[in-house]
Amino acid sequence: MDITSDNNPVISRPVIDMITVAHEYCLFFEQIEKYSAQEIFSYFQKIAPLLYLKGSVLPDTIEPDPDFFERFVTEEQWEAIFKTLREKFGKEDIYFVHDHNFDSEEMSLSDNMADIYQDMKDFVMLYQKAPMQSKACAVAELQRLFENHWGLRITQALTTVHKLLFKDAIDPELLGDEDIG
Repeated sequence: MDITSDNNPVISRPVIDMITVAHEYCLFFEQIEKYSAQEIFSYFQKIAPLLYLKGSVLPDTIEPDPDFFERFVTEEQWEAIFKTLREKFGKEDIYFVHDHNFDSEEMSLSDNMADIYQDMKDFVMLYQKAPMQSKACAVAELQRLFENHWGLRITQALTTVHKLLFKDAIDPELLGDEDIG
């Protein structure tokens, strides 16, 4: 990997943009106790599309060196954010999605938002490490997790948050039999 190249995907504009948005997400959720459920929903409604967009344009050609992979968010940190969110959201925390068999599956906004936090924080922390191999590993892992973890969680949670924020304005016929809280 040529770290002096102007074409280095590890330090490309899409990666720098992703760092910025991921860092903002982390800062907000690290102070989650200061916000009401409505403020959290409103913030998520605005940042989730940005995260998804920035994740969708991450380079997928980076070959990471697994020796440089690290995780930073502890189970206790994840649990603290999750519990705070669950307490604030109350009955609005649970929503349902259809799986590949069209069966309903119970989901949790708190779980999704805490999982997204973990992926973003691990990315930001690993990218801040000095070796270019750490940065490459951070980008490659975040891109992989976008495809199979946090990308889907964002889309599912955003749909539910939209319904919660605009439940009085949404045409009931568009919702069918869904309960939005």
